[in-house]
Parts: sequence; structure tokens; C-alpha cells
Amino acid sequence: MTWLSLERQLLDAHPGRAVCADLDHAALRQQALHLAGALKARNIQRLALYLEDAGELAIALLGAWRAGVSVLLPADAQPQTRQRLAGQCDLWLDSLADLDLADALPLAGAALDLDHCQLTLCTSGSSGEAKLIDKSLRQLSNEITSLEQLWGKQLGQATLLGSVATQHIYGLLFRLLWPLCAGRVFARRAQPFPEDLQRESLASGKDFAWVASPALLKRMGDNLDWNALRAVRQVFSSGGALPAETAAELQALLGQWPTEIYGSSETGGIAWRQGGELWTPFAGIELGQDDSGALKLTSPYLPAGHSEQTADAVELQADGRFALRGRLDRIIKLEEKRISLPMLEQALLSHEWVSDVRLGVIQQGRAYLGALLAPSPAGLHALRNQGRKTLIETLRRHLGEHCEAIALPRRWRLLAQLPYNSQGKLAQAEVERLLAEPRPTAVAPLSAVEQNSEWQLELEVPLDLAHFTGHFPQTPVLPGVVQVDWAQQLARQLIEDLPPRFCGMEVLKFQQLVRPGDRLQLSLRFDAERGKLYFAYRNGEAACSSGRILLGARQ
Repeated sequence: MTWLSLERQLLDAHPGRAVCADLDHAALRQQALHLAGALKARNIQRLALYLEDAGELAIALLGAWRAGVSVLLPADAQPQTRQRLAGQCDLWLDSLADLDLADALPLAGAALDLDHCQLTLCTSGSSGEAKLIDKSLRQLSNEITSLEQLWGKQLGQATLLGSVATQHIYGLLFRLLWPLCAGRVFARRAQPFPEDLQRESLASGKDFAWVASPALLKRMGDNLDWNALRAVRQVFSSGGALPAETAAELQALLGQWPTEIYGSSETGGIAWRQGGELWTPFAGIELGQDDSGALKLTSPYLPAGHSEQTADAVELQADGRFALRGRLDRIIKLEEKRISLPMLEQALLSHEWVSDVRLGVIQQGRAYLGALLAPSPAGLHALRNQGRKTLIETLRRHLGEHCEAIALPRRWRLLAQLPYNSQGKLAQAEVERLLAEPRPTAVAPLSAVEQNSEWQLELEVPLDLAHFTGHFPQTPVLPGVVQVDWAQQLARQLIEDLPPRFCGMEVLKFQQLVRPGDRLQLSLRFDAERGKLYFAYRNGEAACSSGRILLGARQ
């Protein structure tokens, strides 16, 4: 398929040129020009788009640019985000159906002006505060042209599938604008889970490629049909660091190294790599360093004449490549000693019990460090069979070989996985908020479905549950009283008019221990006539506990 540049997308119709599985270029152009007419008729100057359908987003972007409208892509659609950005837009669209096109006349097809078509992205830095970043169509066009020159031949006519949102620069470029110009089909919806990605990949019936985040790639697991998935043309990863062991596992399973992209919303793509430590800059990017060793650059993906100073420490190589050495803005002082959080995190990641970790500062009296840590399978085994105290003491001793005592974390929070956002990022402010919270005592259902007056819930027992303390020190077990309490509390969230008073229990059975990280199925049924709440916990096929909770009216 021939390349159709961004500025020529609305010039002429190209029937039969696929965009999505159910959308060709001629239909996309027609809808975009119709939307452009509606925006023009309403005198919209600034448009906010939060469209999870990438096909709709392509239509809306092209239509807005044809109408001379500046576009804002919010990072999310939360009420506080809408309120904060209200002054930045005349209209917010969550769906193309929100805009009445019935009486609007379409604008004529025309070339788009690369320098006057504007896009504003929303992102967040380490503080978590929203930041607006302006891009011209020329900057976006320069970047996707470079991507096609690098990897277009390898991709061929692959369908582009991905786990990342098109609201952000990585997903927008790789999942939407690049395939749009190259004539490759792209999926309308993101596939946020490995099983979704596999299903859509194998259903594509042709070549496919992945636009993924490190968070997804780390969760791919052994339960996929890896022989069939080896047909993937290319695997892209961006939004955060991909652990070296994950990259190596993917290479072994798929027969190719993932293509990692290093960049930011401000800079666009800076460099790429396929295995190894060193990054190769994209064509036209010139690199340098400031006095502290942080990377600075000029790029065709930046405004003309602009240079960007990053906070990433780098080591530049004679052949033009470079190695990343952590964020300089994550170097802190404790009692006048400089401590590099990335260095400590890398030291912890070198231990076989650690899958992922982020450190933060806790300001309670004298400042000290805390660790937000996701154990590896070996680490989870150690937690379940040796206890939390042994796990943490072992990791502290390991880290003590790399730093002074003052840099050892004094607070630890254990999670199944770190809570990265849809961009694959975890703001430092969020790390420190989670570290400041007490250890959990409750559980939130992963899913809850009602059928025939009985609720079926899926639960995952938190790794760091406060109830495990002392029960038991070397073999943490969920106390039976907590299981009963969870059943009652979850039932009160789901079942209306549940009597408020606990009156006792009947036929209580505990058949199998419940451990940290266990995936449980909980069934709940209330017999209103008898005032009895029936509950049963299972771990797969194994029954864990069951009983009846007697409930009565308030006295």
C-alpha cells in the first residue's frame, strides 16, 4: 500500500484503502469532512476529544484540523479533569454521536496545513500534575515518516493491535497516525489484557504487530499460544522501562527482541533498541549533555530551533548510541547525603525475589525511604513460606551491600503489581501516597456477577494484608474471622436491605488455608425469610471455607 501523508488524508477519497476492519479511507474522509462542517457551523475553535475508539478519533482529528480547530487530547475523562480543562475548550466529545451532524454541510476536501494544524497533549511528570504540550501536524508527520522508513518493510501489511490508549503520544503515533498513513489496518479498541491481545491477534487472519506497554508485556505469562503468536511481525514497547529479563523471555518465546522506544510527550521518540543496554537515536536527532550529565537534544519532532533538556542521566558512546543512567530529578538528600533512587531500585531489581519496585520519601518526623515492591514468583514463594519479615530482612541485607544504612527503606508495601497508568507511568506523588497509607485490611472484588439471586465474586488476597501480621510469622494465613467479615462486608455492598445486626454463625467450615496472593471465588446468597447469609470461598476446585451468617433487625 502506498504512503498517504497526513496533510493529504482529506484531499482525495481512496475507496478500498482499509483503515479499520469496518472502515475504509473513503468513508473516513466523508465522515471527517461532515464533522468539519458541523464544527465550522457551530464556530468551535477548541475541541477536546476523549474517544476510546481509534477509528472515531482518526475521523475527529482530521475533521477538526480541516475546520481549523485546535484539538486537545485529555489523559482521562474524570470529572475533575473536565473541570480543570473547561477553560481550554469550547466543546468536549466522548463520542462522535455527541455531535449532531444532521443539518451540517460537509466541507470540501483539501490538504491540511502542517504548520497550522495544532494538537495539545496532556501528560504528567514525576509530580503527577497535569501538563499541556502543544504539537504541530508537521512534528507528528516527521515522526511517523521516520518510523515508516525504519520499520515499514518489516511490518508489511500487518494489522496494528495494542494495549495502549491513543489519547497519549505513543499510542496516537504507533496505533493510529502511522498505520493510517501507511495503509495498515488498526484496531479500534485497545486490548489491555494478554488474553485480549492474543484473541484479536489470532482473529486478524493475517500478519499482526503489537503496540504494547511494559506493564502488559511483563504480564504475558505461560498460558498463551506462543507458537501461534510467533507470527507477530514486531513488538513495540514504550512508556517505561522494560525489564531486561522480560525482553529476553519475549525473545525466546517469539524469536525476536521487542523494539523499545525511548522518548516523552515533550520530545516524541528519541531512540530505540532491540536487546542490550544501548539506545540508537532516531535519524535527525542530535544529542548532548548538560553539566550534570543529563541528556539534551534537538529533533525534527520538536518545534523548529527548539532544544529540549531532559532529567535523564546518560553515557554517550563514540558510535552515537547512549546508555541511560537514571533520572537526576530522583536524586534526594537524607541527612545531607545524596541518594539516587533509581540506583537503589536497580540494586533491588537484581535480587531474584523482586519483579518491580519504586522508592519514595516518607515525611513523618525525620524523612526516610519507603519501598513499593512487587515480588517475583520466587519472592511470592518466599513470602508465603518464610513470611513477610524474612522477605524484607533479606532484601534489606541485599540492598545494604549497595548503600549506606540511611538509604535502606524503613517502610515496605507489597503489591501483586505496581499501579502504572494507561501510559505505563507511575508518578512519584502516587508512589509516596501509597507508601503513606496503612497496610490494607479489606479486599476489593475483581469482578462481581449476580445470577439467580446469588452473587459470584472474584477476589485476590492482598500480599500485604495487615491481618497476616502474627498469623503466622513464617506462614501467613488469612484468619477465619477475616473471611467471615469480608463475606458480610461485601454482601452489604451488593445486596440491598441486608439486616444490620450480626446475630451469630452456623455450620462454619474451614477446609483449606488461604494465603497471600491467592485468587478466590466467593459466592454470596441471602435467604431473607430465614435471615441467613450463605457464603462459600473456593480456590479453583478446592473449597476453602463456608458457613451461614445470621442477621437480624436493629434492636
